[in-house]
Amino acid sequence: MNIEPIAKIKTDFPTKFGIPRQSGIVCDLVGEIVFEKKYRSPDAIRGLQGFSHIWVIWGFSENESKEYSPTVRPPKLGGNERMGVFATRSPFRPNGLGLSCLELVGIEHTDTLGDILIVSGADMVNNTPIYDIKPYLSYTDSIPHATGGFADTVGEYKLEVNKDFYIPDTFPENKISTLCSILAEDPRPSYIEDDSRIYGFVFCEHEIKFKVKNKILTVISVEKRIV
Repeated sequence: MNIEPIAKIKTDFPTKFGIPRQSGIVCDLVGEIVFEKKYRSPDAIRGLQGFSHIWVIWGFSENESKEYSPTVRPPKLGGNERMGVFATRSPFRPNGLGLSCLELVGIEHTDTLGDILIVSGADMVNNTPIYDIKPYLSYTDSIPHATGGFADTVGEYKLEVNKDFYIPDTFPENKISTLCSILAEDPRPSYIEDDSRIYGFVFCEHEIKFKVKNKILTVISVEKRIV
C-alpha cells in the first residue's frame, strides 16, 4: 500500500530537539495543520468542528535514514534499559509512523491555503508530513481502567525552571510561558547526566541555551537565530 501526505503541520520547532516526548504534555504548544492542495476541499472536514480532539497519524520524517531495531531505550526508563520497539512510542520503527492526540482549537479559513486546523499539544517538528486525521471519540477511545506497563512504574518528572532570565524583544511575549513549560519537561537526552554541559535548541526562531543542576534548569541565553 502506498500512502501520501494529506497535510503538513506548522510548528515553532525547526528541529526535533526540545519537542515534548508525547502529545498533550505542553497543552499551549500550538500548531497549524495545512492541507495539501489535493485535499483542501471543505467537504473533507465537514462535521469536524464538532469534535474537541483529533487523532493525527504522521511520519517521523527526521528519522528516515535510521535503521529499524527490535529494541529501543525509552526515555521514560532513563534511556538505560532496552524494551521492544512495539512496547514503546520510539520514532525508530519499521514504518516510521507517529500517532498523536491533539486538541482541535479551531478551524480557520484562508483564501490561499483553504481550511487550516489550529491544534494544541503538538509534538512534531515543523513541516512534519501528516497521513491521516480521525476524530477522537471519548466513548470508545477513553479507557479509564487501562494500564501503562513499564511507563506506570515511573513517577512524574519535571524540572524546576529558574525563570529569572533575559528575554529579548524579538521573542514573542505570548510564547514565554510555553517555553517554560517545554523546559520543565527536560528536553535533554535521557541518558546524559552532566551538570556542566550546556544544551541548546531552537524555538520560535530563537536559540535557547540552558544547563541543569540538581533538577533546576537555568537558561543561559535566548538569542534570535540568524539563518
